[in-house]
Amino acid sequence: MTDRNEQWREDLRKSMPAKERTAIPRAKMNELDAEYRSHSYDEVNQGLTEEQALTEAKRCLDCPNPSCMQGCPVSISIPDFIKNVERGEYLEAAKVLKKTSLLPAVCGRVCPQEKQCESKCIHLKMGKPAVAIGYLERFVADYERKSGNIAIPEVEKPNGKKIAVVGSGPAGLSFAGDMAKKGYDVTVFEALHEIGGVLKYGIPEFRLPNEIVDVEIENLQKMGVKFLRDCIVGKTISVEELEKDGFKGIFVASGAGLPRFMNIPGENLINIMSSNEYLTRVNLMKATDKNYDTPIVIGKSVAVVGGGNTAMDSVRTAKRLGAERAMIIYRRSEEEMPARLEEVKHAKEEGVEFLTLCNPIEYIGDEKGFVKQVRIQKMELGEPDASGRRSPVAIEGATELIDVDTVVVSVGVSPNPIVPRSVEGLDVSPKGTIVVGENMQSSIPCIFAGGDIVRGGATVILAMGDGRKAAKEMDEYLSK
Repeated sequence: MTDRNEQWREDLRKSMPAKERTAIPRAKMNELDAEYRSHSYDEVNQGLTEEQALTEAKRCLDCPNPSCMQGCPVSISIPDFIKNVERGEYLEAAKVLKKTSLLPAVCGRVCPQEKQCESKCIHLKMGKPAVAIGYLERFVADYERKSGNIAIPEVEKPNGKKIAVVGSGPAGLSFAGDMAKKGYDVTVFEALHEIGGVLKYGIPEFRLPNEIVDVEIENLQKMGVKFLRDCIVGKTISVEELEKDGFKGIFVASGAGLPRFMNIPGENLINIMSSNEYLTRVNLMKATDKNYDTPIVIGKSVAVVGGGNTAMDSVRTAKRLGAERAMIIYRRSEEEMPARLEEVKHAKEEGVEFLTLCNPIEYIGDEKGFVKQVRIQKMELGEPDASGRRSPVAIEGATELIDVDTVVVSVGVSPNPIVPRSVEGLDVSPKGTIVVGENMQSSIPCIFAGGDIVRGGATVILAMGDGRKAAKEMDEYLSK
């Protein structure tokens, strides 16, 4: 931090006492009208105005030991970027963000700040709402993009070492950016025809527009990162071939794209699919356009099984596709739902029904093999399980039949098995995740891994944190 910044920060402290700062109400996100947006793919959250951002930034107390940073997996210097916002220095704020996060416009939209940085905000200890760190991050990133003055991080002199990245999701992109900064020759191998991984296929545009992801990817390309599409490492090209081609290090960030099902009667009926398939076909393969080869049935009565963010994305997508009845079926109560509170709120506003304490136990089909009904078991909550949430217990004899024509199962995912199965000697857990040490290094020294292929399922920001840590550790390993 420069002396000039220290002086500016001191002036800001004197300009408004802490008591006045804590009295400022938290900014409210501007949103599209619920009725309009339930039929539109326009982004729901519209961002803060400049006036809102300036006011919200004043709420930050610039703590000497900022606890908010302890909750950030990529270690953003949160008070520094917020104080730049308060001064009106938005491009400087963007530079602060990009020192540790190359995807600020993405993180500002989809990261669960309420469970991470904002959950550590000192305002909470005073009974006040946390500073809207995520809203401010999005404001800064959007301001920079719209200004046309996008700062590209400095890149060290090329060191001649080639690095391969398997997967272009948040872990892979974060790793690629950090390694490019260090002067490595980085190539990202993506199995699909679009770069972005789960950011493109798994998150609908009403929550994260593709153009936002594309700008972040273009910035990486300007840093020298190369992308190879339609290339499945482990199928199209092997890890051994990458090593023969001169790649000194390989970072596996192939995600968790293998869907899980419940193994209940009737689950193989037509129009029952995983959330991965449903969202990928709609978001990436234009399944709603009849002129494309992968059309999808537009269900009128759609049941989505699950209570996470992916379930909310799926059911809200069904609503936008024209479902007359779109419902969430979740075996616990709403309080136990892992989805962000904002996503639940938006879904309710858009007309989604919530059938909580209900669990599918059977699907019933018509004479042609299409699903037509789901039998649900009514549940009650028992004792907490290993996760700390109360376990759902069936209420004997309490079942109900519900008419459906489409079911989307969103009860979790498993790691993509292609790379783990294709590399001899790679230590893989019983759950299919790649086993790594604290330094993100696998049992094969040149292979590091992070994100869902290690965690089995996590948030965008946790995957990015893995990517950053793996880049630091691989750099140290290759520099020996």
